[in-house]
Amino acid sequence: MPSMLEISPQQIEEQRLYSEMGLSDEEFQSITKILGRRPNYTETGLFSVMWSEHCSYKNSKPLLKKFPTEGPEVLQGPGEGAGIIDIGDEQAVVFKVESHNHPSAVEPYQGAATGVGGILRDVFSMGARPVALLNSLRFGSLERQRVKYLFEEVVRGIAGYGNCVGVPTVGGEVQFDDAYNGNPLVNAMCVGLIDHKDIQKGIAAGIGNTVMYVGAKTGRDGIHGATFASEELSEESEEKRPSVQVGDPFMEKLLIEACLDVIHHDALVGIQDMGAAGLTSSASEMASKAGTGMTMNLDHIPQREEHMTAYEMMLSESQERMLLVVEKGREEEIAQVFRKYNLEAVAVGEVTDTKRFRLEHHGEVVADVPVDSLAEDAPVYHQPSKVPAYYEEFQAMDNYVPEITDHKETLHQLLRQPTIASKEWVYDQYDSMVQTNTVVTPGSDAAVIRVRGTYKALAMTTDCNSRYIYVDPEVGGKIAVAEAARNIVCSGGRPLGLTDGLNFGSPENPEIFWQMEKSVDGMSEACRFLSTPVISGNVSLYNESFGGQAIYPTPIVGMVGLIEHTDYITQSHFRAPGDLIYLIGETKPEFGGSELQGMLEGRHFGKAPEINLNIEMTRQSQVRTAIEKGLVQSAHDLAEGGLGVALAESLFDQELGCEVNLERDATTALFAESQTRFLLSVKPENKNAFEALFRGSKPIGTVTDEGTYRVVSGDDTVVEEQTSALKTSWKGAIPCLLKSKG
Repeated sequence: MPSMLEISPQQIEEQRLYSEMGLSDEEFQSITKILGRRPNYTETGLFSVMWSEHCSYKNSKPLLKKFPTEGPEVLQGPGEGAGIIDIGDEQAVVFKVESHNHPSAVEPYQGAATGVGGILRDVFSMGARPVALLNSLRFGSLERQRVKYLFEEVVRGIAGYGNCVGVPTVGGEVQFDDAYNGNPLVNAMCVGLIDHKDIQKGIAAGIGNTVMYVGAKTGRDGIHGATFASEELSEESEEKRPSVQVGDPFMEKLLIEACLDVIHHDALVGIQDMGAAGLTSSASEMASKAGTGMTMNLDHIPQREEHMTAYEMMLSESQERMLLVVEKGREEEIAQVFRKYNLEAVAVGEVTDTKRFRLEHHGEVVADVPVDSLAEDAPVYHQPSKVPAYYEEFQAMDNYVPEITDHKETLHQLLRQPTIASKEWVYDQYDSMVQTNTVVTPGSDAAVIRVRGTYKALAMTTDCNSRYIYVDPEVGGKIAVAEAARNIVCSGGRPLGLTDGLNFGSPENPEIFWQMEKSVDGMSEACRFLSTPVISGNVSLYNESFGGQAIYPTPIVGMVGLIEHTDYITQSHFRAPGDLIYLIGETKPEFGGSELQGMLEGRHFGKAPEINLNIEMTRQSQVRTAIEKGLVQSAHDLAEGGLGVALAESLFDQELGCEVNLERDATTALFAESQTRFLLSVKPENKNAFEALFRGSKPIGTVTDEGTYRVVSGDDTVVEEQTSALKTSWKGAIPCLLKSKG
């Protein structure tokens, strides 16, 4: 094949070379119409990455419009590097979640590491200091050697980057299911703090102003990474390792400090991360948002490899790079700031009034296209939607209620399920205490960091039960938002807003698109009820492995809440013997999509648990009020495994015991996964005040110092086991699976 410099626009069309870049015939014809001519090789590359699903959201835009994105505290909604919410005192919290699924499937260490690096840059490009990292991970069965390898390397990659860059990894979630055997999910979230006066935007404003490139040199890593992320994984995906970037956390640390230094400089006009689609996206988006144009001379781009073409430089996704726009004539002032951190900062172009994106290389114009055609005018597809046959089958099923004869053994088995089992093997590899602001470390319902210099704190979590969304996407979407909010409330916080990571299969499959539609409908409704606007997010589609096997629909919810005073911070473990145990919320025989169903049947089916958002809203408000009144010792959201698992988890920290009386069928009482339920512990002296707030409530038991988990139903003792024995099952499950030779 001739070199890309020798390939003519005519050859691109006749040989359909554009299709290898991910463009359809219709899209190529649209580009030809926009330009009034055939695009050259570099221009075809620019359009291919900017019109990829990863950059343009061309299949998901119609759905994203359904999300509520505004609120009285929202300072910046979707459209910038990250969203921003006011937390009072002229301070704000900045956060976003981003996926790195495909790169992590073929190169798990670097895929996960660069996912962390990219989400950090999204946050500090807004002018915020990153204060916390979280993640949301999905893997297949840990009995498979390939899955073990992916799991170990992804965790190592997250730790390797986050620990070195000096930002604590404070929380997250890991779930395991056969649906992810061929396609893991790696979603990284970053939370930052900012003063209102320091908020930055990625705009190329001011005609004649200078465009500056700062940070690491450009190499050939990550070329077409955005396109790679917008196609299904296949047998050939291993060959796409060059599409996976290589990260340098020490360079990133310098870049964070330099950028946070330069935002105080009045010569800075705009700043944006070079993320997906690298220089192409950052430059064209900054100009398009400002209503300007841009010209760049690629001879000035710092390069770490020889003889790079314009195409390679523009599509590279090399890490640790930013694009700045600065006032003309003041370039040296900005360059001095970066030189202080031993970072490159060079002028590579200028802002123009042409509304065109013009690139020069070796004295020739190598690209000249309307800037909006790249950033704004990608096609938008309204994909057909079809109700899957499996969903109709599930809805017609009788209620599934398992028959359990040995509740103690079932509890042990549930605690050994990798999705429920202790994730200590994971988070022990993360530095959760760097920066010394972490108050609640991984392992509770939500992580908590204090806001230095105030009495405030931030609670944060990532959440999504994809099994519920698979069996009923709309109900599951509501549950994902509600459960995240419950985690925030159980930590003493008021949910502020969320960022979403929408992970699905191919939108071109009408049944998958229906899952997307219904999930977004459910999430949007819950967001409105719970006053949690969507301020940022990411869409990752084509998560399908060999043979078109799609993952479970997995719309991750990353949520942040404000704890008004550190006195309100609450954790999930029981605190002291003698405390009363309350279960708030109604339990029904709901097992569709449950952990118990998956364990017993090897699959998920039937109806998802019901959720009433009015009741959810009321109950969350009541729990928060009880916490702020000082009536609650501990608070735990009931999730996978139901009450039986939640009780055990609440005992493990101090290896306390419990004496609990259940009035109904023990299987439902212990293992059903009904929604809108909280497990709270209360000091005996606060009993009356607590029950006045929760009318009709009464204790289901007491915390003991005997170290025995004891549950009685009627006249029968259904579980009596040493807390230490249950803890052994829970704590040892994942290390044991990783050591096995399965």
